[in-house]
Amino acid sequence: MGAQSIAFLFPGQGSQSVGMGRDLHDGLAAAAEVFERADAALGVPLSRLCFEGPEEELQLTANTQPAILTTSIAALRHLEAAGIEPSLVAGHSLGEYSALVAAGALDFEDAVRLVRRRGEAMQQAVPVGEGAMAAVLGLGAADVERVTAAAARDCGAVCSVANLNAPEQIVIAGARAAVERACELAAEAGAKRTVMLPVSAPFHSPLMAPAREAMRPLLEQAEIRDPKVPVVCNVDAEALTAGDAIRDALVRQVDSPVRWVESMQVIVRRGVDQALEVGPGMVLTGLARRIDRQLGCSPAGTTDAIAKAVANLSSAGA
Repeated sequence: MGAQSIAFLFPGQGSQSVGMGRDLHDGLAAAAEVFERADAALGVPLSRLCFEGPEEELQLTANTQPAILTTSIAALRHLEAAGIEPSLVAGHSLGEYSALVAAGALDFEDAVRLVRRRGEAMQQAVPVGEGAMAAVLGLGAADVERVTAAAARDCGAVCSVANLNAPEQIVIAGARAAVERACELAAEAGAKRTVMLPVSAPFHSPLMAPAREAMRPLLEQAEIRDPKVPVVCNVDAEALTAGDAIRDALVRQVDSPVRWVESMQVIVRRGVDQALEVGPGMVLTGLARRIDRQLGCSPAGTTDAIAKAVANLSSAGA
């Protein structure tokens, strides 16, 4: 089955749920092996945490990140077994590491260990309770930039755009007081809604600089090869084909905004019209619909969803 116009998209934090991956594990030996390799690489029963919880332990950033990556790669094994390969890959934040495994740029064990450390470094960068994130719905990027700048001035603290997820769905991050102030200002500026997010740290904000510096030596030492297919990176929204450029992008990604809207626009401009969300949840499928209706995106994170996606691609002659 050709893959001239298929992109694989890999989800990030927030897509986790207890029970994820169990059907993938049970349905294919190659997927079961992924979970076994993750357990061995980390020296902890990560697979059991995915399948059984407890939820509060799965929600810890240092656990969530390797758990989502492992489930995503197990789903990838099912797609590979069905003969489906991407012409392009991208991942949302943490998902970029899954994308790099899929593209052959990063070994799975190295990726699992890196995202475990990334989760720990992000958690340690800001004491719990001091940082916050919020979603702003119904305002464009320029308006949200103005709101965060004003809130930062008012509070004398960091507040900035963290995720440009859809044209009018933007996540902000920073010091808690400044994020709360930005939500007030956003409402005054005409936002439909603002929602404080249940996260433990202000990801993708300048407050993550200590995490970036913690990750830099680890990424410099990691073997990152030239990918087999282009990887659209979050930080620059560019399709990368060189391992060194990917390494640099991964370092900067930690404390820079996730430019997801532009990343999806890059994918569409490159002639991709079908995308699969390879991993738990349906967050990226929903965002794709808001960004560009031309990009048909389907979930592919469970055995049922993968079977449906494979059938649809086959009937479309992909």
